[in-house]
Amino acid sequence: MTEPAARWGTSSAGVSRLWYVAYGSNTHAARLAAYLRGGRSADGGDRTYPGCRDPRPPASTRAVWLPGTLYFATRSPVWGGGRAFYDPDAPGRVPARGYLLTVGQFSDIAHQEMFREPGTDLDLRGVLRDGRDGLGPGRYETLVRAGTLDGLPMLTFTAPWSAGEVPPVPPSARYLRRLGAGIAEAHGWPPERVAGFLASCPGAAGHWTARAVTRVLTGEDTGEPS
Repeated sequence: MTEPAARWGTSSAGVSRLWYVAYGSNTHAARLAAYLRGGRSADGGDRTYPGCRDPRPPASTRAVWLPGTLYFATRSPVWGGGRAFYDPDAPGRVPARGYLLTVGQFSDIAHQEMFREPGTDLDLRGVLRDGRDGLGPGRYETLVRAGTLDGLPMLTFTAPWSAGEVPPVPPSARYLRRLGAGIAEAHGWPPERVAGFLASCPGAAGHWTARAVTRVLTGEDTGEPS
């Protein structure tokens, strides 16, 4: 049996391009650019990225939806609060953003999300065949196929657990600001609608109100909930 770690880089099953579906901070194009080009992101994240082998911008972007739930759990060393994860088996819909990338770009972004060195293509055979594939036990090492767009697969990555299997962790204000900016940029939503969605997500719900998130998104408040 192949060990999970060894599967980070063998075959793309004949696919050369795909839609990377971002649901977290990468919904914001400036944030994704740091993963592509490398360097330090200028959006508040405390990390310098090695970048992708191919630093070109996405060939196209689309506002898309993911069936399931966005939730916040574990603690991000970059943002200082709960991370965004996607549970495809939970009820609901998640506003997301599709980026048309090469397999190499998608692979290098996934490597960077897991603090790995980019440079090898992911083995996509399992996720393209079965709709889901765990490449390892890490936080973003589970690949999910979310459908097809323009004849190309829509892929994202998330944790191996479900929303109900881990303790919720509230996201930080600056993380919500980045997610909110990305959703607004992709879907054209006003701050109040974005805030209502984010405040309803497990991990944020009960800690952040829609009004408090709106104040963060509009710059009226830069602090954390009391």
